[in-house]
Amino acid sequence: MPEPSIVHCIEAAMGHPPMFMAAISFPSTPREKQTQTTQTNPNNQTEIMTPTTTDRNQSTSLYFRDGPSDKEYHAAIEPKGDGFIVTFAYGRRDNTLTVGTKTEDPVSLAEATKVFDKLIASKIAKGYQSGFPGRPFRPSPVQAQGRDSGIRCQLLNAVEESELPRLLGDKQHCLQEKHDGRRMLVRKQDYEISGINRRGLIVALPEPIREATSRIPFDVVLDGEAVGETLYIFDLLEVNGNDLRPRGYLHRYSGLLALLDPAYPALRPVSTVVEPADKLKMFETFRQNNREGVVFKDIDAPYSPGRPNTGGTQLKFKFVESASFIVTARNAKRSVALGLFDSNGDGNTLVPAGNVTIPPNHAVPAVGEVIETKYLYAHRQSGSIYQPVYMGKRCDIPASECTTDQLKYKSDVEAAA
Repeated sequence: MPEPSIVHCIEAAMGHPPMFMAAISFPSTPREKQTQTTQTNPNNQTEIMTPTTTDRNQSTSLYFRDGPSDKEYHAAIEPKGDGFIVTFAYGRRDNTLTVGTKTEDPVSLAEATKVFDKLIASKIAKGYQSGFPGRPFRPSPVQAQGRDSGIRCQLLNAVEESELPRLLGDKQHCLQEKHDGRRMLVRKQDYEISGINRRGLIVALPEPIREATSRIPFDVVLDGEAVGETLYIFDLLEVNGNDLRPRGYLHRYSGLLALLDPAYPALRPVSTVVEPADKLKMFETFRQNNREGVVFKDIDAPYSPGRPNTGGTQLKFKFVESASFIVTARNAKRSVALGLFDSNGDGNTLVPAGNVTIPPNHAVPAVGEVIETKYLYAHRQSGSIYQPVYMGKRCDIPASECTTDQLKYKSDVEAAA
């Protein structure tokens, strides 16, 4: 007996026909300019959320806005085992937050309260304040944050420009927009909703994404790219306990369209086309509009976790060059030195790759941290990148992946022009 379609499985799980279905050949809802509604105190500096205390935990949310800097900081006392831990989450407003704990092991409530109060006092001393109620922050289960989820995502290799005519001209590969965000999987299991980064670690989720996922009436695993408070989803990996990874990609994507409800715009399907004429039109539109890039996917291929040594059934092509670098030193005037592991040597030698200036609305990263930087091209002789632009920290990328084979050199860029 043939397997039932994914759309049929979703309909059966929902108990009614899907609320939303779209033709594969048409792109999803166009990207809208993100706007921000804020409430301010009389000094026009901060948004406020009052601390909350229950019999299980205590939490406080603080906000800081000064010129272009717009940040949030959340801390909480959470029960764990026979004691309590103090957790935190911070970052730019409406972005995926960095999370962690101030107490590695459970401590008494009195000790946790002492750590919590000291933490909040230190933030207030730096200018963070509380005030009118703002958007609530609900992290992934605190005990799980930073731990291995057991889920691995499929990672893509880049494709050379010489391969574009073949990929654009066939009907075996669909084309999708490559969004300029952070890789994010979302798992809904029973009533627990978790964000998962590209390394498979549990991370915090923006509240609109968490809320929209909670409306799905059964367990799912989604794969996509988080841009602010929106998850642009390109794959459906599990539905109601059923593993969809062995199915062909177009079947999984069709199921995704049947699953998503347009009433919750925090979950959106990525723009996807299959016909050669549609692919060429979308490709040129994205390039002219300075989008991040495109992805080509074999419509019959299963989902294969990990990254193949070469090629693969899913390939990416970026219109703008970017790479992940290790900060090797802090220079004067908000600049840091960059380094990469030499792919042509033993893989353990760190070689210089230039410098990048850190904008005033970003904290200067520490030595050893991984950051993302856009650039025009790299000089083959010196290895330094030209016209670098700092994009932010990459807590989801290990230093071992910061290698010189990421770079596009000047001669290669000129040859492709």
